[in-house]
Amino acid sequence: MEIEKTNRMNALFEFYATLLTEKQMNYIELYYADDYSLAEIAEELNVTRQAVYDNIKRTEKVLETYETKLHMYSDYIVRGQILSDLLTKYSDDTYLSEQLELLQSLENE
Repeated sequence: MEIEKTNRMNALFEFYATLLTEKQMNYIELYYADDYSLAEIAEELNVTRQAVYDNIKRTEKVLETYETKLHMYSDYIVRGQILSDLLTKYSDDTYLSEQLELLQSLENE
């Protein structure tokens, strides 16, 4: 499994998990977060390996659709980069640095 795809799916899952069904959440969490194989998930949930595969692929598409429409993850990445750039550029301004660090801490909660 590609590490980039795993990282992206885990990030999208963090942003959009509450929009998924419980079943979708379980499959994605087991596969991406807990690193279960398709066979292990199938055994755990008493379904076929093909059912697991199909559910995961459908849920990946759902997560990508949410991101395409809502941009929560990509906006988070951009905001983080902007905050980091501002902290670097204005590191000598104590007040501004404190405010930017506060914003950054809110972003990371």
